[in-house]
Amino acid sequence: MAWFNKRKKEERADPETLQPAVDDVLLKALLGRTSITKAEALSIPSVQGCINFIADTVSMLPIKLYQEKGGKTEEVKKDSRIKLLNDDTGDTLDAVQFWRALITDYYLGKGGYAYINKSRNMVISLNYVDEQFISIHKNVDPIFKDYDLLVNGDNYKPYEFIKLLRNTKDGAQGISITEENQLMLSVAYNSLIFEENLVKKGGNKKGFLKSEGKLDQTAIDTLKEAWRNLYGNNNDNVVVLNKGLEFQEASNTSVEMQLNENKETNAEEICKIFPVSVNIIKGTASKDEYTNSFKTAVMPVLRVIECALNRELLLEKEKSSFYFAFDTKEMLKGDIKERFEAYKQGIEANFLQIDEVRYMEDLEPLNLNWIKLGLDSVLYDVKTGIIYTPNTNQIGKLQELKGGEKVEDRNKE
Repeated sequence: MAWFNKRKKEERADPETLQPAVDDVLLKALLGRTSITKAEALSIPSVQGCINFIADTVSMLPIKLYQEKGGKTEEVKKDSRIKLLNDDTGDTLDAVQFWRALITDYYLGKGGYAYINKSRNMVISLNYVDEQFISIHKNVDPIFKDYDLLVNGDNYKPYEFIKLLRNTKDGAQGISITEENQLMLSVAYNSLIFEENLVKKGGNKKGFLKSEGKLDQTAIDTLKEAWRNLYGNNNDNVVVLNKGLEFQEASNTSVEMQLNENKETNAEEICKIFPVSVNIIKGTASKDEYTNSFKTAVMPVLRVIECALNRELLLEKEKSSFYFAFDTKEMLKGDIKERFEAYKQGIEANFLQIDEVRYMEDLEPLNLNWIKLGLDSVLYDVKTGIIYTPNTNQIGKLQELKGGEKVEDRNKE
């Protein structure tokens, strides 16, 4: 009998028969983890302001198609895809609304998705699809990953969609800021709810009543009704406390809780998520703050879009020489003085011509295909090794100079 009990005591559960771990969503619910929806996140002014700044900036920048040919880069202007990306998407949304919707889903959903409507190899339209209608069906291989996209039960392949994914690990869906920063966003959102309740109640504090004696049911009902009217509307209601009744506060006011200071701190912390300078949201940003926010918040998103376009919109035979890119110099068009100073430096440094500058400003060319050279300049041809001095009209070779030989004048009269 002892042997039987000992044997029974030593039995172990088979690891393969153990129940799988609780799903993450269910586990968060069981633990009481705070969550926030997309609509609730957009109701936070700092979140809405940061996304608007990034989305508006992206929608203002033109997307261009370039081709590397013979060691040179040329812009491809006559391509139907350029019009779809910059003006008319062929969908009910224009290009500005298209990019705003994609970037909003990029930050607050599983990603931004747009269906590539093709007729053979010709792209007819780019149709935005709300990420809530997208379902992911992935394989189980962690190395050779593959997946399909389901929209209303219809199956699609990954190459049929442009996908903007944030912090993705599988290339199918990203991680939103509402998942990564639930606590921070929940605090900001609940602060707004608390402030709304204060306004509805006229700033009255919560509390309870203390009575020296026992009240009958009629007195209790009358007191409850008066108290309900005091907190339930904005009329000038008065509650009369008879002898022996005393009100005891049970909450703090917004001033006591430093609600306004907390709102400003929360806004700064939320702006760090994107990251965008909080002064941009306030409308008081300096030029340096605007430039830094463009580099830290907008440029990474531009790179995500460029990679997605180059992967999905280019044919396989085009990927070796064609690429899409944003024209970021358009950001300088807001400051005419800074823009013209940059043009002046480009012309003086001889890497811009006057007609090239006029093209950037949407002006007609003057057919001035020349650059300025000073007489004090020395020109060197890196391929032939020839050196030419315009001031003295002399030509020499670098090899002759290295050997210590006298440079012969080859003046051409």
